[in-house]
Amino acid sequence: MKDLSVGNERSLIFKFAVPMLLGNVFQQLYNVVDSIVVGNYIGKEALAAVGASFPIIFALISLIIGVATGSTIIIAQYFGAKDMEKVKRAIDTLYIFLFFASILVSALGIYFAEDIFRLIKLPEDAMPNAVKYLQIYMSGLIVFFGFNGISAILRGLGDSKTPLVFMILSTIINIGLDLLFVIGFGWGISGVAIATIIAQGGAFLTGIIYLNRNHDVINLSWRKIIFDRAIFKKSIGIGLPIGLQQVIVALSMMVMYWLVNPF
Repeated sequence: MKDLSVGNERSLIFKFAVPMLLGNVFQQLYNVVDSIVVGNYIGKEALAAVGASFPIIFALISLIIGVATGSTIIIAQYFGAKDMEKVKRAIDTLYIFLFFASILVSALGIYFAEDIFRLIKLPEDAMPNAVKYLQIYMSGLIVFFGFNGISAILRGLGDSKTPLVFMILSTIINIGLDLLFVIGFGWGISGVAIATIIAQGGAFLTGIIYLNRNHDVINLSWRKIIFDRAIFKKSIGIGLPIGLQQVIVALSMMVMYWLVNPF
């Protein structure tokens, strides 16, 4: 944990922001690596499927990630005020929200996968691979949200470097598993989606272990976890506009696919 209220503001902001920027770059590498492996070793239909899935995944998770961003701000405020009891409550509330949100969004993504692709007029030859990829990806959404929750917590405590380390390791694992599952095992596009879930799951579990071993105040205990409605309301108030902004971006990308796909 690092107290960002002490020290030179310019230096603190720069050192805090750079790992976040790099983390976003590595986050995007997931989709880039999937596209490279799929395009080179599976085929153009599978590549179209991965490309078409990205804005849909982005749209489905944006609201939730926005709320997690709001929670980061709330955690940072309580941590800056040295109110560790509220810090713990804010973290508990975030965990509970992300758990149930991941179940809901996963169910929606899996059930409506084909309908969404038909809505954006995805060509029929790419449809089977696209539906399969999106459904498998959605089934592992709980670990994706879990890792983003841990990243939000650490950033709220002034630590933006540790989430970057976890993200880099996760990206390397994803690359290795992509090659193993696609080239070695011949699992096709299913292997790409499974590799992503395993890599994100590894980052999530590593993050949980790290938090429990290094931060006594936020040690996760499922028996003592508490949902605080007031804190959740504050997180929604801050995070919802951020999430909606990202949803609009994702929807604009889906409109572009809807216009281009018939050609």
